[in-house]
This record gives sequence, structure tokens and C-alpha cells, in this order.
Amino acid sequence: MAGAYEKAPGDHRRKWDRDEYERLAQERLEEEQLKLLEKELREPHQKRELLKPREYKVDLDSKLGKSQVITKTTPASQQGGYYCNVCDCVVKDSINFLDHINGKKHQRNLGMSMKIERSSLDQVKKRFEINKKKMEEKKKEYDFEERLKELKEEHATAWQEFHHRQKLA
Repeated sequence: MAGAYEKAPGDHRRKWDRDEYERLAQERLEEEQLKLLEKELREPHQKRELLKPREYKVDLDSKLGKSQVITKTTPASQQGGYYCNVCDCVVKDSINFLDHINGKKHQRNLGMSMKIERSSLDQVKKRFEINKKKMEEKKKEYDFEERLKELKEEHATAWQEFHHRQKLA
């Protein structure tokens, strides 16, 4: 880079060639942009699903209070602790296992981002309606059971009256 600056005769200070450095900076920017473009072409950006609720129950109680012999040849899925088959790792206790399955690494391995769908006002209203119907159904079931209990009691008292009349007759 000896030609990058000039010295005026009789002047001890360097005079930088701005055009030369401008050209070098432009070349460096073009190279970086080309590298980024090549990287994107080689590895296309994955569109991940939005985060959604789990559709299965997490089994934390199956190993509770049990002991297990572990050797050097025991496979990872049968070692002590909780095994995650998605990430192929063993977590030693239930709290850390819950942290793991709700964590960023596990969710990415499932193909999900950590972003959630924004709910609209209509979606929230529909959800409230569904929950209200569920509560009414539970109330109806309770009323049905209560009514069934009352009918059994009436039936029992009717039988008692019938037997009492039979004895009198």
C-alpha cells in the first residue's frame, strides 16, 4: 500500500489518496455482500412455524420413586433422568426437563420459532364463547348428576312406602 499516500516535496506530512481508499472500501463492501448472497443461496432461510400448544401430556410421574442400574453401555434413552428424543439429550430432573422442552433449542429442533400468533378481537371473542359453553356443559352435567341422585332418593322412598303398605295390608 505504498502508493496509497503521496508526499508533497518539502512536506513531512503524509497526504492520503482518498480516491484509492474509497475504491478499496467499495471493493470490500461488494465482497461482503457477495459472500452473504452466496451463503443465503447455499442455506436458504427456513420458515419456522409459530409456537403452538403441546398436544400431548408430559409424563413426569412414570420414573418418580424408582431406581435404575446404569452402566457404561446403557443407551442414553435409558439412563437416569428424562430423555428428550427430539434433541437426543438426558436431563437429570423434572424441573430442568420442563425448562428444556419449553426452551428455544428444543422448539427450534421441533421446527418452531419462539414467536406466537397475535390474536384478533374476533378470535378472543370466539374463545370466550367456547369457554362459556364448556362451563355451562359442566354445570348441566352437575345438574344431571344431582337430578339423578334426587330420582334415586325418590325411588328409594317410594319402595319404602310400598313395603310399608304391604305390611299393613
